[in-house]
Amino acid sequence: MDILNPAFWTFVGIIAGIYTILSLGLYVQFSLAGLPNFGHVAFMAVAAYTMAIGVVRYSLPMAAAAVLGLLAAVGLGLVLGVPALRLRADYLAIATVAGGEIVRYLAMNLPGLTGGPLGSIGLLGPGQIATYNQAWQGLLDRLGGTLAVVLGPGVSRDAVMALLVWAAAGGLLFLFRGLERSPWGRVLRGIREDETAVTAVGKNVFAFKLQALVLGAMLGALAGLLLAWQIGVFSPDDYQPTLTFYAYLILILGGMNRLWAIPVGAVAFSLLYSGTRFLNFFPLSLIDSGSRAFLRLLVVGLLLVLFMAVRPQGLLGNRRELLLEK
Repeated sequence: MDILNPAFWTFVGIIAGIYTILSLGLYVQFSLAGLPNFGHVAFMAVAAYTMAIGVVRYSLPMAAAAVLGLLAAVGLGLVLGVPALRLRADYLAIATVAGGEIVRYLAMNLPGLTGGPLGSIGLLGPGQIATYNQAWQGLLDRLGGTLAVVLGPGVSRDAVMALLVWAAAGGLLFLFRGLERSPWGRVLRGIREDETAVTAVGKNVFAFKLQALVLGAMLGALAGLLLAWQIGVFSPDDYQPTLTFYAYLILILGGMNRLWAIPVGAVAFSLLYSGTRFLNFFPLSLIDSGSRAFLRLLVVGLLLVLFMAVRPQGLLGNRRELLLEK
């Protein structure tokens, strides 16, 4: 693959935008409210599967199926949060890890509903190929035709998708910037620091925590829908727990408590993860492609460790905040 291929880097830009939305959900839950969610990927999976099942099995319009996907993620957030949020944060961490894996294993072992290991392509059963994103591709084509009038011919679907994803990410960042500075956001930060003190001044800590969890679930679900529409086919293996930890890495890379550091961290992580794909020069070219794939993950991990050793506060974080927390 050519390192200068614009189509490849456009795709990387799309994924970085989706990761921005995904990580924004964790930012609301963890950085603002102090809720440790280690199963964030479950919201992506539930939304994507609900949307695809609605379109393929029940012939729902894409917009209606997408809304159902968001509602399903909210329902999962309530199922996980209502019992666990009244207890210590440890229990929420355990519940979210378990919830993420339960969703993935259910998707794997309910072929009559989810397509089983085949994923979305098997939603119609054996011998039939299911597709769910024709309406989305049609929307991209129409938008591409409109943009071609202004920008000239040659506007690809991926270019349109990149514009849509980053427009959504930018709009959400502006929205949550206002929410973060509002009394609601200040209460969440207070809960993160000392929920006993917040309770003492008469705030319903449980309600605020649940709101943060549900909002984060909706953002994770939106990222799941966008990723499903982009890749066209998905399976349970696409929702491994590592995806949640990618989102945490993005928060750490940018700066854990900096809202506008999220897209910076997402772009940095995407460039790092994708750029190592081109480690095929001598003497690495002497190693087979499978071994190079493992080496690539090793290099990414090593670079991240070195980065954290040099700049533990992240690219845009404040080192003094880390010192104050010790």
